[in-house]
Amino acid sequence: MGITTFLSCLLLFTTILPTTTASTILFQGFNWESSKKEGGWYNFIINSIPELSASGITHVWLPPPSQSAASEGYMPGRLYDLDTSRYGTQNELKTLINAFHSKGIQCVADIVINHRTAERQDSDGRWNIFEGGTPDDRLDWDHSCICIDDITKSGDTTTNSGGTGNPDTGADFNGAPDIDHLNTRVQRELSDWMNWLKTEIGFDGWRFDFARGYSPDITKLYMGNTRPDFAVGEIWNSLSYGSDSKPNYDQDAHRRELAEWVKAAGGAVTAFDFTTKGILQAAVEGELGRLKDSNGGPPGMIGLMPENAVTFVDNHDTGSTQQQWPFPSDKVMQGYVYILTHPGIPSIFYDHFFDWGLKEEISNLTMIRIRNGIKASSTVRILASDPDLYVAAIDEKIIAKIGTRYDVGNLVPTTFKIATSGNNYAVWEKQ
Repeated sequence: MGITTFLSCLLLFTTILPTTTASTILFQGFNWESSKKEGGWYNFIINSIPELSASGITHVWLPPPSQSAASEGYMPGRLYDLDTSRYGTQNELKTLINAFHSKGIQCVADIVINHRTAERQDSDGRWNIFEGGTPDDRLDWDHSCICIDDITKSGDTTTNSGGTGNPDTGADFNGAPDIDHLNTRVQRELSDWMNWLKTEIGFDGWRFDFARGYSPDITKLYMGNTRPDFAVGEIWNSLSYGSDSKPNYDQDAHRRELAEWVKAAGGAVTAFDFTTKGILQAAVEGELGRLKDSNGGPPGMIGLMPENAVTFVDNHDTGSTQQQWPFPSDKVMQGYVYILTHPGIPSIFYDHFFDWGLKEEISNLTMIRIRNGIKASSTVRILASDPDLYVAAIDEKIIAKIGTRYDVGNLVPTTFKIATSGNNYAVWEKQ
């Protein structure tokens, strides 16, 4: 192989790998009620930065920053308008990001670009005239930037937004017009807006909301155009279920769908590991045997592509006040023991850390992870996976146990000493 070919291959290889470090720990810095905080959420959470820094958090995921028809930010309209967000003003956001940066914590913006709410109606009464939030025409779109097959639903009413763009490349979102991401103006102006969020506001990375709403090729394009330090996509599809309404033990197809999305999106983006969440929250209900796949490894996405898997216990949709798919509330710490000791990039939810009084227990786990160099690609050796006991060695440096069975027999060598423990969990470190 010639030197030119070798360097070309090396460049290709390095551009498809996530840029996260060995100790990457994500923190979701809001919940579904945060937009209602008196005085503004940005001004509130800035006071929590010292505690997050002391707990080893490296990245914080912040809510959608733009003007939105819904206070939570997920129905954005004037994308450049950050002053009418219910979370605070543009200057308050920049102050918050600067404060995080001063502690070495990177900030991830919640990017909602699958759909968009219009500013006003066209001559036929259809909501398809968009305003970007600037004095010029950036992001000032019309029906030509909406997918031609878009349908918007409100209760029992179905309307056509009058889109004349290309057919949708992903799943439909019924709440607002689906944007045509094959339109070159859309691609250019959204990329410019995201780069403005980096250079002017200070964001370091992206969380792609409802990323299954458009082709992974589109995600790949925006990743290439904006080159974030970190990015994660939300690909939330249902697990397969049996007649007993429980998840099937074999969720290989579900995790492979996530892995294939990452590959199709270029390999630099990560994905939330919904497979691990679904299996884990079923397993802690006395079925811990679910935590080993047919090959003897972790059964979620972390068993296939751990470097690109973001593990989590709950978020603003699954938990918080929405409770769409909540983790068993009395077993949340078992969930954190699993994700904070195992491969993948763990994500901690605001509610659990602050509102549930679990800050100390969770911080003990983050410190163990950091102290032992546990990283996204760490190796797992499962020592026991019984209904009432799960034990695993990670990188042969720590051993984690969850489950109601207290006696672990001789599974933990005498060279390991207890590092932390709690209700139905324990973690040992090698001495």
